[in-house]
Amino acid sequence: MFFRIIGLLTLILTLLSVWGWHSYQEMLITPAVVGNPVIVEIIKGDSFNQITDKLIQQNVSFKPFWFKALAVQKKMVNKLKTGEYELTPGLTLPEILTLFVQSKTKKYSITFPEGWNLKEVLKEINSNDHLEHTLPASDVNLLGLQVENSQQYPVSDNRFIPSPLTTLEGMLFPDTYYFEKHNTDADILKRAYDKMQSVLVEEWGHKVENLPFKNAYEALILASIVEKETAQVIEMPLIAGVFIRRLQSGMMLQTDPTVIYGMGESYQGNISSKDLKTPTAYNTYTFSGLPPTPIAMPGRDAIYATLHPDNSNNRYFVARGDGTHQFSTNLKDHNMAVDKFQRKKNAQR
Repeated sequence: MFFRIIGLLTLILTLLSVWGWHSYQEMLITPAVVGNPVIVEIIKGDSFNQITDKLIQQNVSFKPFWFKALAVQKKMVNKLKTGEYELTPGLTLPEILTLFVQSKTKKYSITFPEGWNLKEVLKEINSNDHLEHTLPASDVNLLGLQVENSQQYPVSDNRFIPSPLTTLEGMLFPDTYYFEKHNTDADILKRAYDKMQSVLVEEWGHKVENLPFKNAYEALILASIVEKETAQVIEMPLIAGVFIRRLQSGMMLQTDPTVIYGMGESYQGNISSKDLKTPTAYNTYTFSGLPPTPIAMPGRDAIYATLHPDNSNNRYFVARGDGTHQFSTNLKDHNMAVDKFQRKKNAQR
């Protein structure tokens, strides 16, 4: 009788072991997330059991015992990182644990296109619901708020940026920036500022000789104008060359984007002859040289073009109306191009 009981117990234990083994193996390959993606946030201080409860509340399909057993077996119980995670359909428990341990958190993004000005950047930041908003609604005091001691490069080095800066206009690099939940708007601005510093210093270090710039900030100002004049990368060195030759000869830049920037909110889509004659700090039809600050965010292509302009004799250009420009070496040819591409087109309207 005793041996029968021992035999029965052994059989039961064997069956339980086999069942447990198959159940464990099934857990390793069975999707725990089905249907829609699941968002789970691990906050500081969450225990493993609390994290398990959060998964259960989000209808993740798994047996808590096996989840804990897996974490113990892989020595991951105390290695789960804080953050917001997006669990996509098809993920298994081992894959979920790996996400938590490797801190592969959910990423959001914000994009600043080339040619945007600071107001447009701040508007985009303020409208992003995934960022924590710590900045003022306007650009007032932004400089002291988040760029002090943030850059790797010396802002006081007059080869690069004059100190003190008076505005962040043009000082943010246009790009797509990825961030996690609880990142702040100041974090994004700091990253964009630091990247522009890095790009500007790198490109300045490979510039051609005999450019009419006292420092990289002046190059950044012209690059912002080049960025606003054309979206055609192939034309950027040509346009930069025109402006550089004008600077070198004392000619006025006479570029509409600076006039528009100087008009501010009064610009309603058209520039009148009166606007061209009205002096502002940015009306390059009324003074020689560069405006005091950039007028937008130039991308790397515009910066590179400004520091590597073409070496032709062109001093004029006019828009053809198809996104490209006609370049001329003298005023007579330029006026003929204006007649062809602008005045006759306007007369046909």
